[in-house]
Amino acid sequence: MKKNLRPATLCVQAGWEPKNGDPRVLPIVQSTTFKYDNSEEMAMLFDLKKDGYFYTRLQNPTNDAVARKIAALEGGVGAVLTSSGQAANFYAVFNICEAGDHIVASNEIYGGTYNLFGVTMRKLGIDCTFVSPEATEAEIEAAFRPNTKLLFGETISNPGCNILDIEMFARVAHRMGVPLVVDNTFATPINCRPFDWGADIVTHSTTKYMDGHATQVGGCVVDSGHFDWEAHADKYPGLTTPDESYHGLTYTRQFGQMAYCTKLVSQLMRDLGSIPAPQNSFLLNLGLETLHLRMPQHCRNAQQVAEFLEADPHVAWVRYSGLTSSPQHALAQKYLPNGSCGVMAFGLKGNRQTAIDFMDALQLINIVTHVADARTCVLHPASHTHRQMSDEQLRQAGVAPDLIRLSVGIEDVRDIIDDLKQAMDRI
Repeated sequence: MKKNLRPATLCVQAGWEPKNGDPRVLPIVQSTTFKYDNSEEMAMLFDLKKDGYFYTRLQNPTNDAVARKIAALEGGVGAVLTSSGQAANFYAVFNICEAGDHIVASNEIYGGTYNLFGVTMRKLGIDCTFVSPEATEAEIEAAFRPNTKLLFGETISNPGCNILDIEMFARVAHRMGVPLVVDNTFATPINCRPFDWGADIVTHSTTKYMDGHATQVGGCVVDSGHFDWEAHADKYPGLTTPDESYHGLTYTRQFGQMAYCTKLVSQLMRDLGSIPAPQNSFLLNLGLETLHLRMPQHCRNAQQVAEFLEADPHVAWVRYSGLTSSPQHALAQKYLPNGSCGVMAFGLKGNRQTAIDFMDALQLINIVTHVADARTCVLHPASHTHRQMSDEQLRQAGVAPDLIRLSVGIEDVRDIIDDLKQAMDRI
């Protein structure tokens, strides 16, 4: 395929390039196994000496085509699809960390990721120090230890909607000799490409805007190919020394820029699974084909909704970077000049029950444990996704107890605002 294609064309065309007589639409290869004529051909695949397919847990043509599309959109050298966004973040970290290691992460990240890093991975011997995304470079550096292996943040935090200063975080990470991993779920590569600002690895919950229709659960890990693992070989022996579980090969020497992705597949997918079903990847690809059309509509609608909320007397505060009053507005102009996303956070005057009463009064807008698709939806994290946290833990994670997360869809914005207004009038 021609290089330097624009995002809209990549959304539609990238990843699957049919040959003469092939189906024009990406086919669903719903098969666990692939047949070969002799044992030697299969052996070459298991030795990673030949490209091809032999078992869908490791590779599948449908999955790989969609991964190539996402890699092209992000400007990466390779990508791997996973069964969920949580799996993507786990794999992105575990691919270069092991027991005894340490990571540094922004404390304003999705609650599930916060728990993954702060609780579950600690049980595996990987410690995490959380820092504010508004911390100074010196404060972030102070969180590093000799065994720190990466720095992590979200382009737009979920649910707080704060914007990461990617360039600054990348500068700190590289000065400390580690990669910056950025979850780009909310912005998508249509509105921000973290690699352009120095990030090294990008993750996605493809369940969200990339799918756009709440039809599949999935994730993706994308490698920029820019981080020099060999220059920091003592930190990353899993990539730079022989892998005795895979014939003693050394990933950086044998696969160059594809070392990180190859290790992720040949080690983590081999041992842990967490692959998407080909059917799910097919559905994800359909969503990707309209991503460049949907994101501007989400942003247009969200801007009008945010302005409505800011002016409503029932509303105590609104957090949306498109508002000129937002402390995040300058960062948004830098990293997200074409718009951020359709997700915003706001609080009502009152207490937790006020938020619950408001949501229960909504008619068009649905209360769901989801975000970032075509339908407008709402959630109160303190009562739902983050309910395991105390008020103090919520504040440490950048989630106010009164925070309502509103994901503005692509319906007619007048209907969305009408529903918000009638619910406000009933509380």
